[in-house]
Amino acid sequence: MEWVERLNQSVKYIEEHLTEEIDYEQLGRIACCSAYHYQRMFAYMAGVPLAEYIRRRKMSLAAVDLQGGETRILDIAEKYGYQSPTAFNRAFQAFHGIAPSAVKTQGAAVKSFSPIVFQIAVKGAAEMEYRVETKGAFRIIGVSAPLDKEIEKNFLVVPKLWQDAAANGVIQKLAGMMDTPPMGLLGVSACNEEERWKYFIAVSSTKPRGEFEEYTVPASTWAVFSGAGTNQSIQELERRIVTEWLPGSGYEYADAPDIEVYLNPDPQNAQYEVWIPVTKK
Repeated sequence: MEWVERLNQSVKYIEEHLTEEIDYEQLGRIACCSAYHYQRMFAYMAGVPLAEYIRRRKMSLAAVDLQGGETRILDIAEKYGYQSPTAFNRAFQAFHGIAPSAVKTQGAAVKSFSPIVFQIAVKGAAEMEYRVETKGAFRIIGVSAPLDKEIEKNFLVVPKLWQDAAANGVIQKLAGMMDTPPMGLLGVSACNEEERWKYFIAVSSTKPRGEFEEYTVPASTWAVFSGAGTNQSIQELERRIVTEWLPGSGYEYADAPDIEVYLNPDPQNAQYEVWIPVTKK
């Protein structure tokens, strides 16, 4: 229950700061994980990305303010962090389907989006096989792309990096350079609070890096889950890890990268492992 209580405390923090810029690092600290892992955990648990949840809560409260009739639209826009009426109008219409002026002058109907409350739900049991592996620091070489601190903005960045790497021969070159475990093509989300966030397509290697970047994955303990199918199915495995395994596992996120190990990177017949950095509670 402590794990769920932390998530609910983070939601309380969001509610108390909706008229300010939400500090994602602070949300991570409340939940005892990194800002990156917090956003992934929130999205899987809530069924909506963190930034979208915050936008919906702001627009729900903005509608209440508009219904009061006395506050200017410009003032309400500024209250919820929008630098221009145009940006506020766009966000408001995207959520409510009408312009703010229609609420203020005509009393039009609006939507309400209440604060989320996390609970543990008991579902039909389904087995999940995993192993726990403690591994020292290891060097990877490959290509990377910068990641935004708002992780849903990266939904196009990562697939494009993979597409480009397949098209320009990078994946084939890297495959010939791997020589240390984990043996496979790696997708590494290096997202700690001290460094700029990056996503790497890489291999574990001791060979000269040549044209590629290098990065040292820090020593950590990982819970390792295996899967197979299309590359889309890896998302479902990651969702199950967060929503089904993690809450009752006795572990919590550690401050180390998430790693996807593609043992067979064929998109239609993928064999892969998901490495989640963990520490004992």
